[in-house]
Amino acid sequence: MILCVGEILVDMIGAEKDNTFYYERKAGGAPFNVACAAAKFGAETAFVGCVGDDIIGKFLERFVREQGLTYSYVKKDAEVNTTLAFVELDKTGERAFCFYRKNTADYRLPEVPDEIFDKATIVHIGSLMLSEKQGEEYALRLAERAKKAGKLVSFDVNFRDDIFRDTQAAVAVYKQLIERADIVKFSEEETDIFTNAYVESLTDKLVCVSLGAKGSEWRYGGKSARVSSIPVKPVDTTGAGDAFYAGILSQIDGKAWTEEVFHNAFQFGNVCGALNTLGRGAIDCLPDLATVKAHL
Repeated sequence: MILCVGEILVDMIGAEKDNTFYYERKAGGAPFNVACAAAKFGAETAFVGCVGDDIIGKFLERFVREQGLTYSYVKKDAEVNTTLAFVELDKTGERAFCFYRKNTADYRLPEVPDEIFDKATIVHIGSLMLSEKQGEEYALRLAERAKKAGKLVSFDVNFRDDIFRDTQAAVAVYKQLIERADIVKFSEEETDIFTNAYVESLTDKLVCVSLGAKGSEWRYGGKSARVSSIPVKPVDTTGAGDAFYAGILSQIDGKAWTEEVFHNAFQFGNVCGALNTLGRGAIDCLPDLATVKAHL
């Protein structure tokens, strides 16, 4: 089972229509996106996160219950508001983020209950919490707990310069969690931030590099390979990387790591990510398993 822990929030996706700019409310948050996508692709999944006691939090609570997750535990914190991310899209569907998260719920996470944690084989940890000391300590503690229990630790870098204004300081924090991870996802831009030399040094981990329309690349044990994607015309790229990564995790969960397994998993993940760009929002337009398989 894939256990995803971290931010759940609302993406307010902007668009202009009839000379009016409006925002459409969509459920989001990278680790929550991964949990929902992996469930859609046939994996057993669980999610643990936190929302505020407000109308946005109530919307997300309802949304979680509709996603077919094996387990979920979303804490409601009455002292804070639910986190928001405002998203604007360009003509190619590429997105830009602006987060509203001062003293908000995303990093005030509950400890994962034993009954959920014990069933997990992969523990996937979100990165947004690392911008706050409370969240950083939580993430490192959870990673250590997972390692001691013999579980695979997964981490998506998902670097946001709107949140981490001091890149050098943020990279130092990130590296603490990367060191504890078994599976790490970078975007092509993030390999530049962390340097290619550093990423190439992570030979004891499965490194997943998303390359957009060019597909993706896996690196493990000194070996690597690029895997092509399918051509699409994106509407909204929000959550595409999460769908890609969820596809990979769903395909390697419980399997021995071989080059064939990596190739098949990354091919699957590429299709998941590509198809998820065909509609607005990170979750609402996720393809189902049959649709993904039809494009392989």
